[in-house]
Amino acid sequence: MTDAIATDVREIPFETADGRTATLNEYAGRTTLVVNVASRCGLTPQYAQLEELQRAYADRGFTVVGFPCNQFMGQEPGAIDEILEYCSTTWGVTFPVMAKVKVNGKKAAPLFTALREARDADGKAGRVQWNFEKFLVAPDGSVQRFRPGTTPDDPRIVAAIEGALAS
Repeated sequence: MTDAIATDVREIPFETADGRTATLNEYAGRTTLVVNVASRCGLTPQYAQLEELQRAYADRGFTVVGFPCNQFMGQEPGAIDEILEYCSTTWGVTFPVMAKVKVNGKKAAPLFTALREARDADGKAGRVQWNFEKFLVAPDGSVQRFRPGTTPDDPRIVAAIEGALAS
């Protein structure tokens, strides 16, 4: 299910790992997979699949963008430098990893507040359920949402990426 969200998510500012302000417009014309990530989660092996997607589709206009989040049972407790080191050395991550964010609640990052409007395959919007929730943002700003249990290599995600790249 593809959603047009009231706010253009590509224009919402967020903080990069080095403290700079950025938006998804930095990836203009690209399809981005926005994911809240965590280093000490049972789903952490999804980093490997995210990196596989990054390597497979980067040349065609695709980028994974990771946002570390410590809201789910404290599974991302480290400082950003520790997180970046872990992602690089443990999983070979080459895609951009941004500053830590909150994805739910009153202090949620504005980007995730907007992304939570997107509905999943069951038609449900709202709170991010857990680490590794995925939001595929097409170049036109439309968003598809995939819950944490949907692995990055799931045929539905791969088909959605390929469809967005072809449009």
